[in-house]
Amino acid sequence: MESPKLIKVWDLALRIFHWLLVAGFFVAYLTEDELLNVHVWAGYLVLGLLVFRLIWGFVGSKYARFSSFLCSPVKSFTYIKDAIGLKAKRYIGHNPAGAGMIVLLIVGLFMTVISGLIVYAADQQLGPLAGMIDASNEEFWEEAHEISANLTLLLVAIHVAGVAFESVIHSENLVKSMWNGYKKSDKD
Repeated sequence: MESPKLIKVWDLALRIFHWLLVAGFFVAYLTEDELLNVHVWAGYLVLGLLVFRLIWGFVGSKYARFSSFLCSPVKSFTYIKDAIGLKAKRYIGHNPAGAGMIVLLIVGLFMTVISGLIVYAADQQLGPLAGMIDASNEEFWEEAHEISANLTLLLVAIHVAGVAFESVIHSENLVKSMWNGYKKSDKD
Protein backbone atom coordinates (compact mmCIF):
# COMPACT_ATOMS: atom_id res chain seq x y z
CA MET A 1 0.00 0.00 0.00
CA GLU A 2 1.30 3.40 -0.97
CA SER A 3 1.98 6.04 1.70
CA PRO A 4 -0.22 9.12 1.56
CA LYS A 5 1.31 12.18 -0.06
CA LEU A 6 2.34 14.75 2.57
CA ILE A 7 2.31 18.51 2.17
CA LYS A 8 3.87 21.21 4.29
CA VAL A 9 1.07 23.08 6.08
CA TRP A 10 2.45 24.56 9.30
CA ASP A 11 5.58 26.69 8.86
CA LEU A 12 8.43 26.56 11.37
CA ALA A 13 7.63 29.98 12.86
CA LEU A 14 4.02 28.97 13.55
CA ARG A 15 5.07 25.66 15.11
CA ILE A 16 7.67 27.31 17.34
CA PHE A 17 5.06 29.91 18.33
CA HIS A 18 2.54 27.19 19.18
CA TRP A 19 4.81 25.11 21.40
CA LEU A 20 6.40 28.12 23.11
CA LEU A 21 2.88 29.41 23.84
CA VAL A 22 1.97 26.06 25.40
CA ALA A 23 5.10 26.18 27.56
CA GLY A 24 4.74 29.86 28.46
CA PHE A 25 1.09 29.57 29.44
CA PHE A 26 1.61 26.50 31.62
CA VAL A 27 4.71 27.91 33.32
CA ALA A 28 2.76 31.09 34.09
CA TYR A 29 -0.30 29.13 35.20
CA LEU A 30 1.68 26.89 37.55
CA THR A 31 3.77 29.65 39.13
CA GLU A 32 2.51 32.63 41.09
CA ASP A 33 3.56 34.32 44.31
CA GLU A 34 6.21 31.72 45.22
CA LEU A 35 7.92 32.15 41.85
CA LEU A 36 6.68 35.61 40.88
CA ASN A 37 9.67 36.43 38.63
CA VAL A 38 9.17 33.20 36.66
CA HIS A 39 5.42 33.88 36.46
CA VAL A 40 5.99 37.43 35.20
CA TRP A 41 8.59 36.43 32.59
CA ALA A 42 6.38 33.61 31.36
CA GLY A 43 3.60 36.20 31.03
CA TYR A 44 5.90 38.49 29.03
CA LEU A 45 6.76 35.54 26.78
CA VAL A 46 3.04 34.90 26.19
CA LEU A 47 2.49 38.59 25.41
CA GLY A 48 5.38 38.64 22.93
CA LEU A 49 4.11 35.47 21.28
CA LEU A 50 0.60 36.93 20.96
CA VAL A 51 1.96 40.04 19.28
CA PHE A 52 3.99 37.82 16.95
CA ARG A 53 0.88 35.73 16.13
CA LEU A 54 -1.17 38.80 15.29
CA ILE A 55 1.53 39.97 12.89
CA TRP A 56 2.07 36.46 11.49
CA GLY A 57 -1.67 36.22 10.91
CA PHE A 58 -1.28 38.90 8.23
CA VAL A 59 2.20 38.26 6.79
CA GLY A 60 2.85 34.58 7.52
CA SER A 61 2.57 31.57 5.28
CA LYS A 62 -0.69 30.59 3.56
CA TYR A 63 -2.21 28.49 6.35
CA ALA A 64 -1.01 30.83 9.12
CA ARG A 65 -2.81 33.87 7.66
CA PHE A 66 -6.13 34.80 9.22
CA SER A 67 -7.56 35.30 5.74
CA SER A 68 -7.17 31.55 5.08
CA PHE A 69 -9.30 30.39 8.00
CA LEU A 70 -11.29 33.03 9.88
CA CYS A 71 -15.02 32.56 9.44
CA SER A 72 -18.34 33.41 11.05
CA PRO A 73 -19.36 31.88 14.38
CA VAL A 74 -22.30 30.28 12.54
CA LYS A 75 -19.88 28.40 10.26
CA SER A 76 -17.86 27.31 13.32
CA PHE A 77 -20.96 25.99 15.10
CA THR A 78 -22.18 24.24 11.94
CA TYR A 79 -18.80 22.55 11.64
CA ILE A 80 -18.95 21.40 15.29
CA LYS A 81 -22.44 19.96 14.69
CA ASP A 82 -21.18 18.14 11.59
CA ALA A 83 -18.14 16.84 13.50
CA ILE A 84 -20.34 15.48 16.28
CA GLY A 85 -22.41 13.77 13.59
CA LEU A 86 -19.15 12.36 12.14
CA LYS A 87 -19.73 14.07 8.80
CA ALA A 88 -17.40 17.07 9.07
CA LYS A 89 -15.35 18.00 6.03
CA ARG A 90 -11.57 17.64 6.43
CA TYR A 91 -9.53 20.83 6.05
CA ILE A 92 -5.86 21.04 5.15
CA GLY A 93 -5.41 24.12 7.37
CA HIS A 94 -7.54 25.16 10.33
CA ASN A 95 -11.13 23.99 10.25
CA PRO A 96 -13.95 26.42 11.24
CA ALA A 97 -14.04 25.11 14.84
CA GLY A 98 -10.27 25.60 15.08
CA ALA A 99 -10.65 29.12 13.70
CA GLY A 100 -13.14 29.97 16.42
CA MET A 101 -10.88 28.45 19.05
CA ILE A 102 -7.90 30.48 17.85
CA VAL A 103 -9.91 33.69 18.26
CA LEU A 104 -11.13 32.64 21.73
CA LEU A 105 -7.64 31.63 22.85
CA ILE A 106 -6.07 34.87 21.61
CA VAL A 107 -8.75 36.92 23.38
CA GLY A 108 -8.48 34.83 26.56
CA LEU A 109 -4.70 35.04 26.61
CA PHE A 110 -4.72 38.80 26.00
CA MET A 111 -7.23 39.27 28.83
CA THR A 112 -5.03 37.16 31.11
CA VAL A 113 -1.84 39.01 30.20
CA ILE A 114 -3.35 42.51 30.42
CA SER A 115 -5.01 41.83 33.76
CA GLY A 116 -1.72 40.33 34.95
CA LEU A 117 0.20 43.45 33.95
CA ILE A 118 -2.34 45.57 35.84
CA VAL A 119 -2.05 43.40 38.97
CA TYR A 120 1.75 43.49 38.77
CA ALA A 121 1.70 47.28 38.56
CA ALA A 122 -0.87 47.69 41.35
CA ASP A 123 0.66 45.13 43.73
CA GLN A 124 4.39 45.38 43.06
CA GLN A 125 4.66 48.79 41.40
CA LEU A 126 6.58 47.05 38.64
CA GLY A 127 6.20 46.33 34.94
CA PRO A 128 5.30 48.55 31.99
CA LEU A 129 2.18 49.88 33.76
CA ALA A 130 3.96 50.76 37.03
CA GLY A 131 2.92 54.17 38.28
CA MET A 132 -0.15 54.25 36.03
CA ILE A 133 -2.38 51.87 38.01
CA ASP A 134 -4.25 52.76 41.19
CA ALA A 135 -3.73 50.07 43.83
CA SER A 136 -7.29 50.53 45.13
CA ASN A 137 -8.66 48.20 42.42
CA GLU A 138 -6.01 45.54 42.86
CA GLU A 139 -8.42 42.94 44.26
CA PHE A 140 -10.75 43.34 41.27
CA TRP A 141 -7.87 42.89 38.82
CA GLU A 142 -6.48 39.90 40.71
CA GLU A 143 -9.91 38.25 40.41
CA ALA A 144 -10.12 39.19 36.71
CA HIS A 145 -6.65 37.75 36.14
CA GLU A 146 -7.52 34.48 37.88
CA ILE A 147 -10.85 34.13 36.04
CA SER A 148 -9.19 34.88 32.68
CA ALA A 149 -6.44 32.34 33.31
CA ASN A 150 -8.94 29.66 34.35
CA LEU A 151 -11.22 30.33 31.39
CA THR A 152 -8.18 30.13 29.10
CA LEU A 153 -7.22 26.82 30.69
CA LEU A 154 -10.76 25.57 29.98
CA LEU A 155 -10.36 26.68 26.35
CA VAL A 156 -7.04 24.82 26.17
CA ALA A 157 -8.75 21.65 27.45
CA ILE A 158 -11.51 22.01 24.84
CA HIS A 159 -8.88 22.66 22.16
CA VAL A 160 -6.93 19.52 23.08
CA ALA A 161 -10.14 17.46 23.12
CA GLY A 162 -11.09 18.87 19.72
CA VAL A 163 -7.68 18.05 18.27
CA ALA A 164 -7.93 14.49 19.60
CA PHE A 165 -11.47 14.10 18.22
CA GLU A 166 -10.48 15.50 14.81
CA SER A 167 -7.44 13.23 14.73
CA VAL A 168 -9.72 10.22 15.21
CA ILE A 169 -12.51 11.16 12.79
CA HIS A 170 -10.10 12.11 10.02
CA SER A 171 -7.51 9.39 10.78
CA GLU A 172 -4.74 11.95 11.07
CA ASN A 173 -2.33 12.72 13.90
CA LEU A 174 -2.81 16.48 14.23
CA VAL A 175 -0.36 16.80 17.12
CA LYS A 176 2.33 15.22 14.95
CA SER A 177 1.48 17.62 12.12
CA MET A 178 1.86 20.59 14.48
CA TRP A 179 5.24 19.15 15.43
CA ASN A 180 6.65 18.38 11.97
CA GLY A 181 4.50 20.71 9.85
CA TYR A 182 3.12 18.07 7.45
CA LYS A 183 -0.39 16.81 6.79
CA LYS A 184 -1.83 14.32 4.31
CA SER A 185 -2.63 15.91 0.98
CA ASP A 186 -6.17 15.83 -0.39
CA LYS A 187 -4.67 14.74 -3.71
CA ASP A 188 -3.05 11.37 -4.30
